[in-house]
Amino acid sequence: MPRPYLYALQGFVSAARHGNLSRAAKSLHLTVSALSHQIRGLEEQLDQRLFVRNARGVELTADGRRLFERVAGHLDAIEHAMRPYSARRDDVLTLTLLPSLATSWLVPRLPRFVALHPQLEINLLSSTEVVDFDRETDIDAGLRFGRGPFPGLRTVHLFDDQATPAASPALIERLGRPTLKTLERFPLLGNASIWSPWFERFGGTPPRRFVANFDDTETMHRAAVEGLGIALERLTLIRPLVTAGLLFPLFSECLRTDRAHYLVYPPRSDDHAGLSAFREWLLAEARDYAAQDVKAPPSAEARAPGEKPRARRKTARE
Repeated sequence: MPRPYLYALQGFVSAARHGNLSRAAKSLHLTVSALSHQIRGLEEQLDQRLFVRNARGVELTADGRRLFERVAGHLDAIEHAMRPYSARRDDVLTLTLLPSLATSWLVPRLPRFVALHPQLEINLLSSTEVVDFDRETDIDAGLRFGRGPFPGLRTVHLFDDQATPAASPALIERLGRPTLKTLERFPLLGNASIWSPWFERFGGTPPRRFVANFDDTETMHRAAVEGLGIALERLTLIRPLVTAGLLFPLFSECLRTDRAHYLVYPPRSDDHAGLSAFREWLLAEARDYAAQDVKAPPSAEARAPGEKPRARRKTARE
């Protein structure tokens, strides 16, 4: 029996996965007629019927199912092995990063980079999932927050971060501003694992009950802005909200985190011209931010927008 052509097996596997010849043909950039011809040729070579038609498309026969189970994994392995050798464009840079960092830190600065490198196309993939660069070969680099270095990746430290409790002006106006000693009596957002390092460092006891907990940073930001409670926030992420007057840091004290922000990329991106330009620009932005923008929040004497002035203490002479 002659060996089936590889392209015919690819068409067969695609049709089996889609269960529809039209969708399979579109994914392979073929016409339905061309795909049907491939499958018929494969069936003739094997002298087996691989599909039967149904109301929704096509369905594997028993012989088709056996063939699919034997070859699909091997074709996937071949495709994965060939990905690093696909053509790469140095004028296209694809980055992955957390949505919170994209919104609060990178995107506001990105126009400066685009102005310097107008020929470079930037693709930002914002996700909370950690990317496997061995599998996602179309992604050139990423911004990560964690404990570096990251095994198997080039790891470039950008800047550290710090956290402090923050609340909306409306909450402060409604409940007043807490002190370090009274913070535990106020409505807090998050959970004990988030707040315990703060109380261990600055005193007090985490409350038994937290108002609400969230599985993503953006939602917790929104809850704090709406006045639901006080959040222990990283200054990097809430800086735009503070600048806009939507959140207010409550203390001058800050908690240094044990994590930092990094640029990471696989060795295959070492000679990517677009990434090289981005890396140099990013390091300069990170240095400026660490030196100028990462400042202690307003002192305990500062007044939040809408907060009533505190009564002046009488002196001994009064």
